[in-house]
Amino acid sequence: MLYMICGFIFGCLIPYFARRIGKLMPATMGYILLKIFIPYHYMPWSKLKENQQYVNLFNRYLMRSLGWGIFTAAATYLFFIVFDHKFTNWYVAFLWILLLLVEIDKRFLLLPDILTLPLLILGFGYAAQHGPWLTTNDIEFINFAQNSFLGAAFGYGMPVLASMFIVWKHPEAFGGGDIKLLCGIGAWVGFEVISYILLLSCFIFGITCLINRRRVGPYGPAIVYATLVAVLFFFGI
Repeated sequence: MLYMICGFIFGCLIPYFARRIGKLMPATMGYILLKIFIPYHYMPWSKLKENQQYVNLFNRYLMRSLGWGIFTAAATYLFFIVFDHKFTNWYVAFLWILLLLVEIDKRFLLLPDILTLPLLILGFGYAAQHGPWLTTNDIEFINFAQNSFLGAAFGYGMPVLASMFIVWKHPEAFGGGDIKLLCGIGAWVGFEVISYILLLSCFIFGITCLINRRRVGPYGPAIVYATLVAVLFFFGI
């Protein structure tokens, strides 16, 4: 229950965090944290509500925040049920960072380093704490630290190699933020799963382009959705 409440609160703040981070970039982590919790000068609500356009924007913003809150609470609760409680905090942090990146990329076409790099570091930390172990048949030895490094390297290297073949026609096929995001996710999921995420994200991005009738758009959300599906399937089920 506590995870659901915390997830709802964080989810409601996702649009606010995304707006502040997106508008303040490029900036250091310390500057972002300072500006997030110290708001700009503001006008009294009694004057703002006289502007009907602002009231409409505020209502849309409020509904978006509530939607994110409900979704994040449900996703957090699902992660709490599916994963071993020993590592629940790690996976919840992983989930929240990914969801925040979705909102930022949708609104600003940006995947900032102040989130993708901590995602990579946390992935290595999770692998280090998880440690090596044997599978149920006690035959195959799993080294999570090594698998995390290979996953990060593969998540970074494959998009770079792929972009080399299409950069002449589509120079922005893979942005730097997309590659760093895949690298960070690779540190969490390992070498094998990141390859499935790459393929699934391409499929999801193609479907969203067909639905929205456009040829370009933010690729980060497709990566995140593919990651959530892959994580729940490979590590949960």
